[in-house]
Amino acid sequence: MNDAFKALSDPSRRKILHLLKKKDLSAGEIADHFNMTKPSISHHLNLLKQANLVESEKKGQHIIYSLNTSVFEDVVTWFMDFLKKDEEEDIK
Repeated sequence: MNDAFKALSDPSRRKILHLLKKKDLSAGEIADHFNMTKPSISHHLNLLKQANLVESEKKGQHIIYSLNTSVFEDVVTWFMDFLKKDEEEDIK
């Protein structure tokens, strides 16, 4: 989960995730939304893949990226547990 938090800390990577929330995209389609080099986009995509926040699948000559929602579910569960413990301490 540390990799996920590290990946989520960068605004460019959060924007990539927001784009992939709408639909699966190739690296080139993702790059069209940024004013940065394609190697920089590739670096961000690799960090997102290492954190298991995105998955990739080769289709012809393109690699298509999509969200891995199971990791998001784990992060949300962590936050909910974190908040629940705080609420329980407030009750005492």
